[in-house]
Parts: sequence; structure tokens; C-alpha cells
Amino acid sequence: MMASHEGTPPVAAAGGAAAVPDGPAPDGPATRPGGTDRRRGRRERLTPPSWLALLFLLPALLLLGFLVVYPIVYSVIRSFFDASGDSFVGVDNYTGVFQGHDNLVAVRNTAIWVVVAPTLVTIAGLLFAVLTERIRWSTAFKMVVFMPMAISFLASGVIFRLVYQQDPDKGLANAAMVAVHDMFRGGTAYPGAGPRSGGNQPIREEGGAVVTTASFAAGQSVLVPLLKVKPEYLPGNARPAAPAPAARPGQLTGTVWFDFTKGGGGAPNTPNAGEVGLPGVRVEAVQGGKAVAKATTGPDGTFTLTKVPSGPVTVRLPKDNFTASYGGAEWLGGTLITPAIIGSYLWVWSGFAMVLIAAGLAAIPRDALEAARVDGATEWQVFRRVTIPLLAPVLVVVLVTLVINVLKVFDLVFIIGGGDPDASVLALQMWTESFGGGNDQGAGSAMAVLLFLLVLPAMAFNIWRLRQERR
Repeated sequence: MMASHEGTPPVAAAGGAAAVPDGPAPDGPATRPGGTDRRRGRRERLTPPSWLALLFLLPALLLLGFLVVYPIVYSVIRSFFDASGDSFVGVDNYTGVFQGHDNLVAVRNTAIWVVVAPTLVTIAGLLFAVLTERIRWSTAFKMVVFMPMAISFLASGVIFRLVYQQDPDKGLANAAMVAVHDMFRGGTAYPGAGPRSGGNQPIREEGGAVVTTASFAAGQSVLVPLLKVKPEYLPGNARPAAPAPAARPGQLTGTVWFDFTKGGGGAPNTPNAGEVGLPGVRVEAVQGGKAVAKATTGPDGTFTLTKVPSGPVTVRLPKDNFTASYGGAEWLGGTLITPAIIGSYLWVWSGFAMVLIAAGLAAIPRDALEAARVDGATEWQVFRRVTIPLLAPVLVVVLVTLVINVLKVFDLVFIIGGGDPDASVLALQMWTESFGGGNDQGAGSAMAVLLFLLVLPAMAFNIWRLRQERR
């Protein structure tokens, strides 16, 4: 019988397994007789039982069921009944979503919103995020761009309702447009002004323009009296009407004035004391149907046409002298109202997209960008072929999140649109049908269920993307 010595390697047992000492290893974990980790057992004892966790979650689950699950289930059931809720109509409410002018306009506008708004916001957020990396005051810029997110959609709608006012004196958008327009195309207009009617008058109206009835030649003078000039259209620099200046060879002179004397009196078709010249009127000499000379009246209404060719000519005041001055665009009209509301949405949500994309941009390895620049790539090539592909996951998440949000847009459309059917979207039409005068909760519930089904794929895609990133 061999005695075992201290330090002798363990003897191989049958089957090739090394004999393991009976006592626990000095540095090994403490185990129970069955080999169970004691510390794991202690951790298991610290973990609350499932029934206790469920007990704490029960209030939240009840609230969630009452506020979310129950309304969804009830809306689905209600969508199969008529307006009174007594008669089962099947899928008639769902087919009715795509019938009728107002519903079709809402479906069309919703499709426009889904395609245009998320794309514009994502592009704006991407540009802001990339460009702010190159300025020193990027933090202040990001704060200003993100600030609209701190304003409620109701307040944003009120703000842009004022911005889009038709009157340039009230609406910021039209004030800017009128300022730019007048900068490149000045001039004064006298809407409604025209010649004296009846009798043998020296001027007549022709296609909206005012034309002399007689012909003139270079070296002569012509008088062009006008009536029906509203006082509010008289410019501040208007002066008393003056006689036409003497014409030199090759010139044709004249006066355009408001042929009306306050208090009565005075001879018609002749500048009288107290009558005002009309400045800023565009005057043309016409020969053979073409304008051969042009001029603009001065503060006293006088004008001088130079380089007038030989032969008879007529004097014409073009019709744009008598049309209303440019007052900007009708933003809240049927044509521009949806793009105008999308513009306000862009203002509100660009900061959200910028912050998310900037976070993704900060995670891009700078080595990849520097390597592209070292290889000779321009900044545009780096942006298009390196930055965009690396940011693609973030851009997709932002785009899908905005699509979900756009499908539910209501506040901005309701406030800015002011109930205009041309601005309606499905979410607003759902409210209108149910509570806004339609009194048909069956049709409204069908629209709500349809919106829920449209949102589900986008939500599922977002969840799938998040799980892919975690893996």
C-alpha cells in the first residue's frame, strides 16, 4: 500500500479523470453539499417573488389598460356601428373614409405630410448638425434651433397664424415678400383710377390701360387727366399738378394728374389750382403697337419721353398702373395652406432632428473622416460617401419617428388652418367627424383605427432597429 506524499500530483482515476480533493479549494467559491453557489442562493433570496413585482406593477397596468387598451378596443368595436351606435354597418365606415370630398382631401393631405414633412425636417436637422460643428458658437445656435420644441403646438400655431396674415402690415411672411418685391420692382399704383366717361374725352380705357384718343408727334405736349383716384393711394411726395414742360426736338412731354378740385369748380381736362399730380405713373409712347419710348411721372405729375421717333404716336399708361400693388401671397388660401403649415412644422421639429443627428455625428470615428481627406476627398465627397453612410441608422430612426408623429399631427393644422377643409388631415378629420360637428363617432372611430394601423408598421420598424443596435 503506497503512502501519499504532500505535493504529489493527483493520481488519475478510472476513466482518465483526475482525483479531486474532498475539501474545498482555498481560493474557490463556497459551495453547498450539492455544489450550489452560496452567493447565488443569497442573491436569489434578495430577488422579490413574481407575485410581489406584479403587485407593484398592478396600478400602472390598470391605468394603462384604462387609458390605452380600453379606448383602442372600444374604438375598434365602435367603428363597425353607425352614428347612433345602434345599427351594425360592417366596414361601411372604413370605405367611407375614402368617399366624399372632405375625406379625400384629408387623405391626400396626410399623404403629402408623410412624404414631405419628415424628409424636409430630417434634411434640415442633418444640415444644422453638420454645419454647427464648424462654428464656435454652436451651442448657442443649437439652443436657438431647439427652442421651438419648448413651445406648445398651440402657441406655435398661434404664432404662425399671425406670421401668415394676408395684410403685409400684420403678417411677417408677406411683409418680407413685399419688401423684397418692391426692392426690385418699385413704382406706384392707383387701383380703380381711369378716364372721365362720356363725351369727347382726350383719353379712353383700352384693355385695362389708358390711351390717348389723339395722336401726337415729337416736340408736342399731352395732358392725361385721371379720375377715381382714392386718397389712400396718393403717395406722400405728390405735389400740385404742373403744366407740361416745353418739349425739345425728339421729346414728348405731358402731365398726368388727378383732375378733381376739392369743393368743386375748375375746368375739366386742364390742371387747375388745388389739383394734385400723380407721381410714379409709367408712361409709354406707342407707335405701330409697340412702345418706342418710356418715362415715369415726377412728384408734380409731369413726364418727358425722349428719343421719340418721327411720325404720329399715342401715349399709353400701362394697365399695371391701375392694378393693386403687390400684397404678398395668400398663405392661408386653398393652394398654399398645406405647404405653409408644413413650414411651421419644420420650424418646430428641426431642433429635435438636429439634436439626434448631432449625437450620431459625434459617435462617428474621426479616423474615417481624416482618412478620406488624406486620400484627397473633398468636403462634399466626405459628407456624401462617409458621413451619410455612417449616419444612415440614425437618419432612419429620425425619419421613422417623424413619420409616426406626422400621422398624428393635429394642433398646427387645427390652429393655422382655422377649420379650412383644404388643410384637413386624417387626425383632424377624425376629430371633426366625432366631436367637431359631424356627430358620427362610428366614422371617427374608423379613421382612428386606420391611423392606428398606419402607425403600427413604423413603430414595429423602430423597435426592430433598436433591438438590432443592442445586438
